[in-house]
Amino acid sequence: MYVSHLLLHDFRSYADLDVELDPGPTAFIGRNGQGKTNLIEAIDYLSRLSSHRVATDAPLVRADTEQAVVRAVVVRDGRQATLEVEINPGRSNRARVNRAVLPRARELIGLVRTVVFSPEDLGLVKGDPSDRRHFLDDLLIQRTPRLAGVRADYDRVLKQRNSLLKTARLAHGSSRESALDTLEVWDANLARTGAELLAARLRLVDDLRPHLGAAYEAVARGATREDAGIDYRPCFELDAETIAALPDSAPLEKALLAELAVRRRDELERGISLVGPHRDDLLCTLASPGQRLSVKGYASHGESWSFAVALRLASYDLLRDDGDDPILILDDVFAELDGERREQLAALVAGAEQVLVTAAVAADVPDKLAAARYLVAEGQVTRDG
Repeated sequence: MYVSHLLLHDFRSYADLDVELDPGPTAFIGRNGQGKTNLIEAIDYLSRLSSHRVATDAPLVRADTEQAVVRAVVVRDGRQATLEVEINPGRSNRARVNRAVLPRARELIGLVRTVVFSPEDLGLVKGDPSDRRHFLDDLLIQRTPRLAGVRADYDRVLKQRNSLLKTARLAHGSSRESALDTLEVWDANLARTGAELLAARLRLVDDLRPHLGAAYEAVARGATREDAGIDYRPCFELDAETIAALPDSAPLEKALLAELAVRRRDELERGISLVGPHRDDLLCTLASPGQRLSVKGYASHGESWSFAVALRLASYDLLRDDGDDPILILDDVFAELDGERREQLAALVAGAEQVLVTAAVAADVPDKLAAARYLVAEGQVTRDG
């Protein structure tokens, strides 16, 4: 799978842009602030309908305009399709495939797959649990696009339930009783959607684990595939019987409802939901003599960076095992690595069907990834050579 043509209209810094791309490695070279990352962000947006740089769509639309358009010709198994999304901040986005409007924009998800490496990836191991939950859910949705709807339903239920908890905390008498009765309905909704999301995350971590070990062995000096580990950590203890019942999510739903009942008083006192996948974490560990230590808090900067890169490589390998060769995007990552690690990473990814690289300095890009090169300056993208 690769993008052969990218067209942008009022996306970020580009009023209009039309770029032809080749399979294999392509490097975009330009000083910071010239728009090179905007190019690969647009391609990544088509895969997930979200940006790896910002949380909302508004910054994606060029200043003083109301709508942005990203259109790409994607080639897969020798056949091509034109994918398009209209980005409308504050309103529903619209998506098309070969000019036909899709009923829902999220039906575009999964038609093109991307894996993005960026300097912010250090947050996957050093940052907050929300960074790791976001990583898991992005990968989940690329593998199983229908889970985008499940996650959206869960987020909606969580928002409504939190609002009700705040109301109940401040209410008295019959108003409080009414809020508590309504809360039981939202408990059931939270447990139902949360169980499906939780079951999917647990399966994903199991699928990802062997790929992570192999990737860490490849990127970390002297490492073995047993050194790196990941474990999913729900916000409450799950018994072995519930775990063994997977992929059936019914026992998880029952366990969530039971934990909600246990934590009811705490939730009412704080006015916030304390149980569910929104409180979970992904534990990243490295082997140490006689024990396993959390990467966060114990690993060196080099080990942390190697682990983050291994997570992305593992994601790529997992998606490729599903049947598609995802587009690899390396956004300003080589400036973070020494010469040996640059060559090592380049060797690992150079065989992908399409690799898109951004760099401020051409010398930062290994020769293996500079087969085609574009210069990006002042909103212009020109092929070099």
